[in-house]
Amino acid sequence: DLRGLGETSRWLFKIAKVDFEDNRLSFKFGTPGDFSTLITPEFTAMKEAGELDASMNKVPMLEVDGKKIGQSKAIERFLAREFGFMGADSVEAAQIDQLCETIIDFKNAYQKVKGIQDATEKEAAMKKWFEEDLPAHVALAEKSVPPGPGPFLVGSKVSLADLVWYAFLAAPKGFFDNAEGAKASMDKCPRIKASTEAVAQIPELQEWLKTRPDTFM
Repeated sequence: DLRGLGETSRWLFKIAKVDFEDNRLSFKFGTPGDFSTLITPEFTAMKEAGELDASMNKVPMLEVDGKKIGQSKAIERFLAREFGFMGADSVEAAQIDQLCETIIDFKNAYQKVKGIQDATEKEAAMKKWFEEDLPAHVALAEKSVPPGPGPFLVGSKVSLADLVWYAFLAAPKGFFDNAEGAKASMDKCPRIKASTEAVAQIPELQEWLKTRPDTFM
């Protein structure tokens, strides 16, 4: 029962105004905060019954007309194509894909900072990340945004790329614990900033953000 890797897919359903079953699997900690002690009765039962074979015993998993799809990014792209959030043609689809993949690169770079073991070194690296590294990364991404009417990143309507960038830098309870540092990183990036601001005004998304289950991840 988390926002987790399935949250962007939920956004796609909500913005497209398509009903879906949001089946959440309960969990609890054996030792508070220790993920190695997670107790997951429904997940374990589904795995043992072979119900998660299609997703290699991982979640999220999407089921469409009895057919199962694993991998969160594959699910996002499938839904974006189905609902019209993957551009007007194959070139726009590739540009949207590119902007989404860029974020994966940035997340990987951030994980290296989070993985630093020495506390003093990590504190300094985190400070540098939000003051220098992340703004530099976002500035590079800004240059890669194709020309367009705005405010959205590709074409004239919201796409998967806009949602992924909003989730990365601006969404409530988003990717970074340092939410203000994340938002500040795009201050000098007008296209990306305009995109996140436009996504923040989508009524269906904002209603979901207000009413979704309040989970810690």
